[in-house]
Amino acid sequence: MNNNLLKVALAQIAPVWLNKEKTLEKIEQSILNAAQENCELIVFGEALLPGYPFWIALTNGAAWNSTTQKEIHAHYIRNSITIEKGELNAVCSLAKKHKIAIYLGIMERAANRGGHSIYASLVYINETGEIKSVHRKLQPTFDERLTWAPGDGNGLQVHPLKDFTVGGLNCWENWMPLPRTALYGLGENLHIAVWPGSDHNTKDITRFIARESRSFVISVSSLMAKTDFPKDVPHYDKIVKDAPEILANGGSCIAGPDGEWIIEPVLEKEGLIIETLDFNRVLEERQNFDVVGHYSRPDVTKLQVNRERQSTVEFKN
Repeated sequence: MNNNLLKVALAQIAPVWLNKEKTLEKIEQSILNAAQENCELIVFGEALLPGYPFWIALTNGAAWNSTTQKEIHAHYIRNSITIEKGELNAVCSLAKKHKIAIYLGIMERAANRGGHSIYASLVYINETGEIKSVHRKLQPTFDERLTWAPGDGNGLQVHPLKDFTVGGLNCWENWMPLPRTALYGLGENLHIAVWPGSDHNTKDITRFIARESRSFVISVSSLMAKTDFPKDVPHYDKIVKDAPEILANGGSCIAGPDGEWIIEPVLEKEGLIIETLDFNRVLEERQNFDVVGHYSRPDVTKLQVNRERQSTVEFKN
């Protein structure tokens, strides 16, 4: 086995929108497909399970005390994932069986926060099927704040995968310099950036992070078309009335440690995007720049990170 080389799969798929059971079936099939290609890591987009809250921008999501917003929001919560209930067990079993690591974007119904608020969480499952980190998005973006809760620093963690050290962030928090630096400081050299979809997000930041960090960067986006809205979702007619034909066009891509494209953003194509990464490229590019190593000045600037999992109530026996 060559630990320098890592075969990765970018799963650019559409959810069965706001249906966690059927979306899980698509996720599990994608894992099986990646395993057949001997992939060692598969990455899924932000909030894929069970889907991004596109309805907010289409149905006046900021309307106060709106029955429409309440009913769709309740449906969203019901279809979100409670990890403690074992709702990712089948995914973990596939990871173990096929020795494949997984980054998966979920809407997490967080048990330690009462179970009624939801977080855009990025879950890392290692190749032995263990959930090793759950990163709750630090700052929901714009209208996401109408349905998602802000997370904490507990998930700012990295993980060994062959010679690589992998870490990840959700969507626009990839633009936040300090969370990126926290991962760099932990030794990250393969950065995972997950998005709900669209190349306007991935086409610039993917190459920028790669060049800044001298790491491989994998950006994975989902797909969503107007025809993907299920007719049984609450207030379907209001959601689709002003919806564009394409809401998320993909844009999944890979940049190398020199900031150049390995795979340019792939648009409007569902399926797996597969590539093999060579860790030695990281070492080559760190020769002239290492943002937390020989090109850093911790005596002048230093970052402090709070990785405590936040909870409203602390019980002591």
